[in-house]
Amino acid sequence: MDSKVAVLKTTPVKVLEDYGRLMRMADYQNYLPRDSRTHLKINISWHVWYPACSTAPWQLEGVIKTLLDDGYDRDSLMLTQNRTVVVDDKVGEVNNGHATVARKYGLDFTRLYEPPVKWVRYQPQGEMLVLDKVYERDGIHIPDIFPGTNIIQLPTVKTHVFTGTTGAMKNAFGGLLQENRHWTHSVIHETLVDLLTIQKEIHTGLFAVMDGTICGDGPGPRAMEPYEKDYILASADQVAIDAVAAKMMGFDPMEFKYIRLAHERGLGCGIVDDIDIEGEDISRTDFHFHGRQETFASRGQKAIYHGPLKPLEHALLRSPIVPWSYFASKFYHDYYWYPFVGWTRVCRMAETKWGQLQQEYLSAGAELEEQGRGRGVFLAAATAAAVLGMSAFARVAALARHRRA
Repeated sequence: MDSKVAVLKTTPVKVLEDYGRLMRMADYQNYLPRDSRTHLKINISWHVWYPACSTAPWQLEGVIKTLLDDGYDRDSLMLTQNRTVVVDDKVGEVNNGHATVARKYGLDFTRLYEPPVKWVRYQPQGEMLVLDKVYERDGIHIPDIFPGTNIIQLPTVKTHVFTGTTGAMKNAFGGLLQENRHWTHSVIHETLVDLLTIQKEIHTGLFAVMDGTICGDGPGPRAMEPYEKDYILASADQVAIDAVAAKMMGFDPMEFKYIRLAHERGLGCGIVDDIDIEGEDISRTDFHFHGRQETFASRGQKAIYHGPLKPLEHALLRSPIVPWSYFASKFYHDYYWYPFVGWTRVCRMAETKWGQLQQEYLSAGAELEEQGRGRGVFLAAATAAAVLGMSAFARVAALARHRRA
């Protein structure tokens, strides 16, 4: 396979048209057979709109429109979602504008965690680096609707607390693994390589379309600083598109283990100088991202996966007490970080050209004000309850001391 990556700069006025031009520049029809069904693997990293976090609605619409314009059967297109223990995809598809796009084109969502989808055991033909060991007891399982189909990964350009950057290869993480995918976080780079090996075995066609109209730098995939960059990318080479995106963000792609391992195993090209880049000249493009920030949540996760709490990983994250981690993550991100840190960034980006376009895709009940206000009210109430509780406890303790005296 030739390692070609198409890159364009775009604007809200012509972004749908540009997505079509982008995909054709990357020769997408050569890689996606028309006689196979095609999954559009949506990325929902948060169930609220946070810029650069999840698949952009114009990204999803641009891909759908291009496929239909070029003669792909509407009934063969599947808007494929999965969920995690901390993100609600059904809420996210509304708040991120995906539901509006689905209604416009008469498409339904395929949820990998709901019937009739079944997860079946799969024995990879290629050598696995870690997945066969992580899931040694029960084996590797994949959705039964994946083999014999095409898949288009729909990531965004952003950094990530575990992998450095995240893109096409990481997007498969949310589709090919079930809710216990967090078991692989300590070996995440090797996991992404294993997943790409599996994808190449089961899919009739593999393609990626990446949105960089708004990009994220910092402790992704959620707690990032968003920046307008106006780029879109596409490629059939999942390694190459991630490498080009990493280069544009200001990194040496081969310094990221998942890109280097995939390149060394012949799964794609990770050396930018060896990639045919069509469209924009990105030789001097450098967003100067650093992605080195941490949040309280990410520091805690890394302490478990790689730090002093490593001996407790199994007990904390693979035992009956594991729901503590789901609650902690949801409370931190949804009820503290989003309303008190992220909300000012959301409001700032809502005033940009892409933020204005985003709001055109939001249906009633998904307004940005509603997304922020509810969580802020919840935390305020929880804080007030905690303060009142502590005050009551202090009064009871003081009364007890007085009686003893």
